[in-house]
Amino acid sequence: MFTKLKSDLIMAPMAGITDVAFRLLCKKYGAGLTFTEMISANALARGNKATIKMIDVVPEEKPRVIQLFGQNTESLVKAAKYCEDKCEILDFNLGCPAAKIIRQGSGSALLERPNKVKEIITALSSAVKNPITVKMRLGIRKSKINVVEIAQICEEAGAKMITVHARTQKQGYTGEADWSWIKKVKQAVSIPVTGNGDVRSVEDYLRMKKETGCDYVMIGRAAVGRPYLFKQINDYNRTGKYKQREQKEQIGDFFEYLKLAEKYKLNFKNIKFHAQAFTKGIRGAGKLRLKISRYKNVQEIKGLMKPFYNNNL
Repeated sequence: MFTKLKSDLIMAPMAGITDVAFRLLCKKYGAGLTFTEMISANALARGNKATIKMIDVVPEEKPRVIQLFGQNTESLVKAAKYCEDKCEILDFNLGCPAAKIIRQGSGSALLERPNKVKEIITALSSAVKNPITVKMRLGIRKSKINVVEIAQICEEAGAKMITVHARTQKQGYTGEADWSWIKKVKQAVSIPVTGNGDVRSVEDYLRMKKETGCDYVMIGRAAVGRPYLFKQINDYNRTGKYKQREQKEQIGDFFEYLKLAEKYKLNFKNIKFHAQAFTKGIRGAGKLRLKISRYKNVQEIKGLMKPFYNNNL
């Protein structure tokens, strides 16, 4: 059985983005579940120190989710066992469309190998006590959509929840997500289904829930620089209304992220990325992002951002 969540909103795993500080901020604003960025099972099985460091989960974000990718069943099982006591849920990636992941035969490349998917999910479900969840795409291309078949295979093999990013591998992050497939998967399996793709507002969330009947909604890029989106949706569900975020408050969210980033000694590269993301929608944001891209330390970023926080915009 899948874990009961405090909210039906989930923060998507995103490489180089969903670090512990950002996850905790999303959690504060009402994400019921947050994912680590995807972790290489092969590297973890080898004991790679840089990969181990990527597993930066903390008790405050429970239930914690570590997402693994790979296609070597033995390595995946070894990696899952390593993670078993570090998280409450283990997610398997069948969705990444990145060329370097596809070349390894991992991520969404596995959608073309249903038998291999069955082997992996069966092995993972048997190897650890954690519920195994799976995040997948619709298929390789529009002429080869097989998400319903793969979802059913995953359920039969022991998966406890399915997330459907309603794009194909070939689409990457372009074009529109086809939510009709989320509904088809929901009708085809008995485990919870999470819808993912093109949810950028409270209204998008409501429409996805209504059109697909999905149990949970996963939000990715739309929450980058805007974690308050989770609170807006939860507020609407509770009261029927929500508050717009002022730009000053948005910059305040960055400083809260920064406090957490410094507490957990995060890479400056991560801080720089999020600093740029939190300027979203601010007047002259392009110039701000250009300046940030040239900065070499946190003090420079603080100096640039503080006037926006201290003064009304």
